[in-house]
Amino acid sequence: MTRRLFTSLCGLVFCANFGRVAFAPLLETFRTSFEVGTAGLGLVTTLVWVGTAVPRIPVGYLVTRVPRGRIVMGAGALLTAGAALTAVATSLPLLQVGAFALGVASGAYYAAAVPLIGDLYPDAVGRAVGVHGTAAQAAAVVAPALTVALVATASWRAVFWLLAGLGALLTLALVGVARRRAGGVPRGADRDFRAALGHWRVILAAVVMIGGAGFVWQGVFNFYVTYLVASKGLAAERAGTLLTVAFAAGLPAFWVGGRLADRLPHVPYILGLGAGVAAGVAALTVAQSLPALVAVSVALGLAAHSLFPALDAYVLGAIPDNRGSAYAVYGGLALLVQATGSGAVGVLGERFAFDAVFQGFAAGLLALVTLLAGLYLIGGFPTTDAA
Repeated sequence: MTRRLFTSLCGLVFCANFGRVAFAPLLETFRTSFEVGTAGLGLVTTLVWVGTAVPRIPVGYLVTRVPRGRIVMGAGALLTAGAALTAVATSLPLLQVGAFALGVASGAYYAAAVPLIGDLYPDAVGRAVGVHGTAAQAAAVVAPALTVALVATASWRAVFWLLAGLGALLTLALVGVARRRAGGVPRGADRDFRAALGHWRVILAAVVMIGGAGFVWQGVFNFYVTYLVASKGLAAERAGTLLTVAFAAGLPAFWVGGRLADRLPHVPYILGLGAGVAAGVAALTVAQSLPALVAVSVALGLAAHSLFPALDAYVLGAIPDNRGSAYAVYGGLALLVQATGSGAVGVLGERFAFDAVFQGFAAGLLALVTLLAGLYLIGGFPTTDAA
């Protein structure tokens, strides 16, 4: 039953991540449907990720009072409602509300589900989180092709009606498995939210490590198709395929990256991946041929997606108690930083060339990684025996 519970969580995380990434390949469709500019489109994607960040810290407190399983089920219900609301949106403000609701649902899910997975598999946190992340990344791989197909055969609204149906089905499946499992869903050891804040050094270190790379990655992937069309002269279909390639690279990145996080020193591994993201974004601006763009998309996808199981393993491994609350605080703060990436690209993209914006992002991230590496070498990072 533990395996069935984990499988149900993998299904629900597929829906949660699909709801977050489905907006990126639909930006051009929204541009014509709602007659908005780049800044308005950037706000839609920003609201998805801001919504993902907003519930993290409140859920960190909630897990000290409510079983995690109930929070996950509530997130599934909100996901279903948010997808239905987006599907019926007839104006840009209503579309933005739907995007925000989907973000809130995914944020609440992750804040409760990832520590729950750590409780289900305490001796293999990196591996379990990696498999869970692989399921989430499968949604990112499927999203571009599926949205294009549904737009061509039906409409963009069909994307969110499909998501609403899957979300409802998997939430009901999770409820059924939880009821049949002996002992129900693990509640976790979190009882004191303020005690979780005592691990502020680990939380701050994790936020700083993921914040810069996540900010850059958010800005790049949400405008990947738009960038390739405007700056590289690719057709929208081919640009969407390259976005799929970048997301597909996340499948082995989560699967293998989670296992590497159990074996390698956490901080050097994470900083190396951050440098890889900076190098990938810089290479994207100079690549011209299709083979070069494919290679860059694969490399960038591998580096960016490997960061997430590595950071999860670092936080959950460094905090033995109240880690659900601490993880939620870390996730909330980190996502607030990351979520502004697409909005920043949207605003800067109206004033400067995309190549200049991306090159500036790459240079800033590389400078941050260099600074963090120096702090690590002089003992400025909190570590554990596992790290």
